[in-house]
Amino acid sequence: MLATLLDTLLFTQVPTILSDTDKNVSMKPRTFTCGLDAAIAVMGGKWKGLILFALQDGPLRFGELRRAVPGISERVLILQLREMETAGLVHREVYHQVPPKVEYSLTDFGHTLNTAMAPLGEWGDEHIDRIEAIPWDEVATASARRPSS
Repeated sequence: MLATLLDTLLFTQVPTILSDTDKNVSMKPRTFTCGLDAAIAVMGGKWKGLILFALQDGPLRFGELRRAVPGISERVLILQLREMETAGLVHREVYHQVPPKVEYSLTDFGHTLNTAMAPLGEWGDEHIDRIEAIPWDEVATASARRPSS
């Protein structure tokens, strides 16, 4: 079961929680096989963990957040922030002034997820040399060739 969850995390795209076209669609409550499955559903994908990390020290405006997460496009950051807001991880504060100002911050729920992810980040730091040496193109190819269960 753990291997299946890890394969899901490493080799698949995590679908968006809510897209513009899905706003009026009633969704059936999701059930999870275990706590790890639930946690991955909330924070899965490449960017959410990095966004959580960037917000750990306090609120950031959109431009600051984009600079704090190198490589993320504006569109993807917008979508990820919407998903994280919908999931209750991020709070979006709009200041009605000229020019308009919007800040993003972690909710208490978001802080708890950041705390839970800290040991994973420490593990990554401890093993970064080994992880960087992994032939990722071969890993992806091997995953694509493996027959599904």
